[in-house]
Amino acid sequence: MQSENKSVKMRNILKMAVFWMLSLGMVLSCTPQKPAKKVSKIQAAKDFQYQLNLEFADKEKSPLDSIDFVQFRQLDFFPVSAKYIVTASFEKIEYPSPFAMSTSTDRKALYQKYGTLHFTLNGQNLSLAVYQDLEPDEAYKDYLFVPFTDQTNGEETYGGGRYIDLKQPLGAVVTLDFNQAYNPYCAYSHRWSCVIPPKENDLKVAVKAGVKKFH
Repeated sequence: MQSENKSVKMRNILKMAVFWMLSLGMVLSCTPQKPAKKVSKIQAAKDFQYQLNLEFADKEKSPLDSIDFVQFRQLDFFPVSAKYIVTASFEKIEYPSPFAMSTSTDRKALYQKYGTLHFTLNGQNLSLAVYQDLEPDEAYKDYLFVPFTDQTNGEETYGGGRYIDLKQPLGAVVTLDFNQAYNPYCAYSHRWSCVIPPKENDLKVAVKAGVKKFH
């Protein structure tokens, strides 16, 4: 008799446990979940610059010559500014043609023009061509390339211009963040062969954002 009573009690306890577990599951499923925290555009720019400094401080990845690597602390950037995060309309080229882009050496880099970004900066209507590398490393096959020059070159920034990377696919509206403009490796050593920004990507404004010239 006692064993039967124990069995009944045990079954009741198990039923109650199952009931409370199901009830808890329903409560949790009905509770609004907090959306994943979005990284602000300003923070994304700061994160990019932080990662770039880490890359330069890594002996295996750094483009610096050995003497500069020993002395390296961090790159010099303009202060991150929302002014240089612009919204651009994107116009894709339907039938692009491959062409050889000039570099700082005799090497020719095979690219095609992917499209054009139209935007306003410092009160001027501007445009930048977007290019696609036709011989990319596997890790960069989804990347698009925006090399440009502006009126800070040779003074505050590297004379050979700077680069911005984008990733495919691009929609009709694109965020173009000049805070993420970086120097070609040629700005740090003559060991490298770097693409020279085409004349169509010469901006007639001073872009005081992104990385400054080395030394």
